[in-house]
Amino acid sequence: MKVKKRRNVKSNMFLNIVLCSVFLLLFLLFLFVPKIYLKGDSKVTVNINSKYEDKGIETNFLNEKEKKKIKIINNVNTSKKGTYEIKYIYKNNLYTYEVKRTIIVKDLSAPEIILNGNKTEYYCPNGKYEEDGYKAYDNVDGDITDKVEVTKDKDKIVYKVKDSSNNINTVTRKLYAKDNEKPTITLNGSPTIFLPLNESYVEEGATASDNCDLDISNKIDITNNIDISKIGDYEVKYKVKDSSNNKKNIVREVKVRKNLEPNTIYLTFDDGPRDGTTNVILDILKEKGVKATFFVTNNGSDELIKRIVDEGHTIGIHTASHKYDIIYASVDNYFNDLELVKQRIYNLTGVKTNLIRFPGGSSNTISKKYSEGIMTILTNEVLKKGYQYYDWNIESGDTSFATNKVKLYNSVTSKLSHDKYNVILMHDTKTYTRDALREIIDYGYNNGYKFSSINSDDMLIRQRVNN
Repeated sequence: MKVKKRRNVKSNMFLNIVLCSVFLLLFLLFLFVPKIYLKGDSKVTVNINSKYEDKGIETNFLNEKEKKKIKIINNVNTSKKGTYEIKYIYKNNLYTYEVKRTIIVKDLSAPEIILNGNKTEYYCPNGKYEEDGYKAYDNVDGDITDKVEVTKDKDKIVYKVKDSSNNINTVTRKLYAKDNEKPTITLNGSPTIFLPLNESYVEEGATASDNCDLDISNKIDITNNIDISKIGDYEVKYKVKDSSNNKKNIVREVKVRKNLEPNTIYLTFDDGPRDGTTNVILDILKEKGVKATFFVTNNGSDELIKRIVDEGHTIGIHTASHKYDIIYASVDNYFNDLELVKQRIYNLTGVKTNLIRFPGGSSNTISKKYSEGIMTILTNEVLKKGYQYYDWNIESGDTSFATNKVKLYNSVTSKLSHDKYNVILMHDTKTYTRDALREIIDYGYNNGYKFSSINSDDMLIRQRVNN
């Protein structure tokens, strides 16, 4: 009996060992069977027309080469609503393993409402708000402006729209019955007027308009501090107020200046200074006791600029470069050029001159080649900036036909008149101008003319603007 019992025990032990080995073998087989796992969720919802990037899979492959056997089936189309699948399939001689992810493409975006104007609008207290308009667009349905529902209330307008996927958007425009806009005043005539000394000022008036009250010209209050008996700069003030108490003020400048005198010769020189000519001209003027006006450039020696001022002549600005294609190419170019000469004069003499002469004069047409209408602009802009420009009424011809001493003398003296002022254009860079000057001055004195320089108290000498 004992022998039989021992045999049963041994048999049971062997059976247990076998069973354990089988279970261990099955467990190991389970561990090393090739498997693939999804990264992320098995079901994903994405917005239509967006870019979908799948997170992919993980594997338990021991052999990296086996990964190349994985087949991917992807029919996702994010441009079209629907349910799609991405399948990952692995096959070998023993196993087929598959995982899949469901992709749901939906329209998740609410439509867009675009308001014309602002989200906060003010309208006239004596009127009503006029709709500025709106548009509505959807990423799927396109233009759905016609589906916008508009609800109006006293202080707001609500715009609501729903697309074909039941996505809803709402925008509100706030309304205030309040006039925040100032009236506008438009001057009749020029904003800068030069008025001869002791000549009556004639008011040209202005017009005023308001966004709510419309024409309120009759409400303009006009005052001025003009004293026509004194040379100076004055202001005419225009004030207007609308029914909502919004105010607007503007100013017209009135510059009282004395007229140039008849029977007087005003010698003016452009383009200098130049060594060899300007210095001799200054010697002659000093000898004859005549004061002249020099519109200078950035040429010549500094000593000549100083001498012009030190000897009591008037100094004005002409041009730094005298290159028409540069200075008349734009308004900025002109003022940049002007500023160079102005700064030179100030640095050398301490004089802040506001007298200028345009290259070619205000009537020049060559500027049209570089910028249409620029002289019309510049003749107004220089006045706004406080400059005074002076043309001439006698052209000596020293840059054209009067190219020797005799011709220049005859050209100038034949045009002089006792009944008018005589502003003569000459150039202190010309040798024959230098050589004819003494005889021209003598002719003036011998025939009863006076000589004077131009200064900022004098009325402008302006030719007709042709560009």
